[in-house]
Amino acid sequence: MGLFGKIKEKALNEFIDIIEWLDDTPDTIIWRFPRYQNEIKNGAQLTVRETQVAVLVDQGKFADIYQPGRYELTTANMPVLSTLRGWKYGFNSPFKVEVYFVSTKQFLNLKWGTKNPVMLRDPEFGPVRMRAFGTYCFKVSSDPTRFIKNVAGTDGIFTTEGIQEQLRNFIITKFTDYLGESKVAALDIASNLNEFSAALQESLHTDFEELGIDITKFLVENVSLPEEVEQALDKRTSMGIIGDMEKYTRFQFADSLKAGAENPSGSGSPAGDAMGMGMGFAMAGQMAQQMMHQQGQQTATPPPAPQQKLYYVAVNGQQTGPFDLSQLQQMAMQGRFTPQSFVWTQGMTAWEAASAVAELSQLFGSVPPPPPPPVS
Repeated sequence: MGLFGKIKEKALNEFIDIIEWLDDTPDTIIWRFPRYQNEIKNGAQLTVRETQVAVLVDQGKFADIYQPGRYELTTANMPVLSTLRGWKYGFNSPFKVEVYFVSTKQFLNLKWGTKNPVMLRDPEFGPVRMRAFGTYCFKVSSDPTRFIKNVAGTDGIFTTEGIQEQLRNFIITKFTDYLGESKVAALDIASNLNEFSAALQESLHTDFEELGIDITKFLVENVSLPEEVEQALDKRTSMGIIGDMEKYTRFQFADSLKAGAENPSGSGSPAGDAMGMGMGFAMAGQMAQQMMHQQGQQTATPPPAPQQKLYYVAVNGQQTGPFDLSQLQQMAMQGRFTPQSFVWTQGMTAWEAASAVAELSQLFGSVPPPPPPPVS
């Protein structure tokens, strides 16, 4: 290398005259200008683009802050640094200072969610475990020094990954507390997601502000129940859709007859054949009763005695039964059937607690009290 090349290299290594940040990443919040041992030239050009703020730090102290624009670094436009350095008049020497570029754009579509289910007391289902997830957006507040001081520190490159875990902890704590205090039933949460989102965004404002961050958007996208609870709800919904069990049974029987006619070889499974036989016997009994009723009308004979109601009982989310009143009374005496047990019978639109059914509530009055303790 010739003498001129050495002089040029020495000049480039010693003096910096252009300071700028071209951000090509979606998640970088702070970027420190790589000065290393170089000195910034008096009169250097500082370019701060839109969605950026430049902060000068001198020996660990915040100095001047520059908003978007182009600046020539001189005594006139560096009042804080000039005071710290004791420059009463203009200076011609290079100087050393750290330049931090802070992104002021919004950071979008950041995810949050519960790592583990949150235990809550639901007004309808009792204690349940819920999971939730959603998204949020934030940006650095108008005072970037607060974020540098409280979060980034002296990190030369700071991204959203460095703070997401802490923000998620804030969100989960606030979400759990708010959902527990709201007393909203699990089945009504879907109709209150907008209200939840707005209330939680306002509640999180103070926590985020202490870190030098403004939360610009917060969304609760979904709150879900455990899989076994959802399966029980699906069954409950199915029973409500079926409605009239007798009509449903007739339809199933007619459908099985059609399938049998199309498959006369009888290649169905044993379980399917047994179910078909049971449904056939039930249908045959109903048809016989109808024929006897018609004959009774013609011969003026008394009609058959009315059939006793049969009730289905939900046990651990599973349908059992049907049971008649005598069977239910025996189950009540054994403690296997209580006023809180959910029941369903033909004509009911949904499952209800046994205590709400007049015919069944009488059973519990006839259950003998526990025996007295032995005499010592």
